Amino acid sequence: MSKENTSELLQILLKEKPRTHSKLNKIKRKFARDNKISKLITNAELLNLYQELIATDDIKANPVLRSLLKKRAIRTLSGVAPIAVLTKPHPCPGNCAFCPTEFEMPKSYLSNEPAVMRAIMTQFDPYKQVTVRIKALTRNGHPTDKIELIVMGGTWSYFPDKYQNWYIKRCFDACNEKTSKTLAQAQKLNEAAKHRIVGLTLETRPDYINENEIIKFRKLGCTRVEIGVQTTDDKILKKNKRGHGQKEIIKATKLLKDAGFKVAYHMMPNLAGSTPKKDLQIFKDLFSKQEYQPDMLKIYPCTVVKGSELFNWWKKGKYKPYSQKQLVDLLLKIKLSIPEYVRIIRLIRDIPSVSIEAGNKITNLRQYLKEELKKQKKYCKCIRCREARTNISAAKNAKLFTKKYQASQGTEYFLQFASTNKKTLFAFLRLRLAKQKKHFIPEISNAAIIREIHTYGQMVPIEKKQAKAVQHLGFGKKLMKQAEIIAKNNGYDKMVVISGIGVRGYYRKLGYQLQGTYMVKKLT
Repeated sequence: MSKENTSELLQILLKEKPRTHSKLNKIKRKFARDNKISKLITNAELLNLYQELIATDDIKANPVLRSLLKKRAIRTLSGVAPIAVLTKPHPCPGNCAFCPTEFEMPKSYLSNEPAVMRAIMTQFDPYKQVTVRIKALTRNGHPTDKIELIVMGGTWSYFPDKYQNWYIKRCFDACNEKTSKTLAQAQKLNEAAKHRIVGLTLETRPDYINENEIIKFRKLGCTRVEIGVQTTDDKILKKNKRGHGQKEIIKATKLLKDAGFKVAYHMMPNLAGSTPKKDLQIFKDLFSKQEYQPDMLKIYPCTVVKGSELFNWWKKGKYKPYSQKQLVDLLLKIKLSIPEYVRIIRLIRDIPSVSIEAGNKITNLRQYLKEELKKQKKYCKCIRCREARTNISAAKNAKLFTKKYQASQGTEYFLQFASTNKKTLFAFLRLRLAKQKKHFIPEISNAAIIREIHTYGQMVPIEKKQAKAVQHLGFGKKLMKQAEIIAKNNGYDKMVVISGIGVRGYYRKLGYQLQGTYMVKKLT
């Protein structure tokens, strides 16, 4: 499309100030008719020109229009810009029956998955992957000041230490736009960088979590660990050749929580040997038994793909996936059983339907389930379904709620600012009080620990303030203060935060100082 047409349409939009996507599209269609243009000018073209003119001060900023022109605005509506990167192809210690093996691909990943295709284009180079994603997000109108880095690719703990350190350093180098000599130097630079890594996620197996591994994770800057649990039933785990049992899951969960990590479980309903009834009970057990209690879930219904042992079982009639009705009914019941302090990160793996031989092929499964619950006049209480996003009208009337529960031999407090009916969540904090106060990491011995603090709504760049933005309404400071009060009332005189590298500055302003890899404050 010609730049003249794009410029003319942009001026009309700036004058008419549409506030909804329907109004925006109406103006675009009218402009196309009036100018006899067969193809609508895209939002990306308009956004690119808008950003050019803003940079040269040729137009006044219109945040509402900019938001409407964004591609996939939901990407930064959780308060951070998520960037997923993939490790190089590498052997896996597991031999799971459901896991595909594709030549020169990371274990369990397929070459036609979107994230994998992006990694292939960059030869699995971490620096290039991060750089490409930052550019793509920026081009589509998303702020990239606060980055949540998610490292995928199977069992991270099985990679050599040298590769791990190099890989994470290069991710930091990309965000810093500068190459450092060491990982520690790169992390220090990132505290004040343009693109700050405020959270770092690593994936591994429960049987690889031990004290030494946790210390390594912290040196890398990791704040969240996703562990491949799949199920908590030992018989089903054994049948599917998972290589660990519930004993390892329970131990890993406790070690991670006591060190302050956020813990996400990868769960896989419909494994060989399971039933819908068994699966539902397993999910209920996750939150009725204190030894589990994950903070987040990725629910990946088992699918049959070529290159897996399960594919051979299915071909021989030894495995039969649930029908669509069985699976949907199960997932609806699971969603209704999820407590308010848990976030369902994902529902289904992003595997193209052409690669699925049998099993779920509904690509928009989360949306599908939401519509089904709506028909039943029910709703999911999980964090993701309650995020404020653009719904901030009730923020000024937000109420503080406190949920106390037992988890992994400790006491957890989930503090949240939400609407009075709790259906809209603006901010929350996870506080852990461990029963065993002595810890193998000295700086967190005898301390209460804040494992997570998060404010929802459109991400606001670090150096900017927007009066109506949820991220700048002071919820974070109020939650921190309340957590400190709870800790003091329970006999703790020290608070520790497992802070992302790029958010250390925020905690310094609240009186915290860096000790080891944690932010620490004396509660006197």
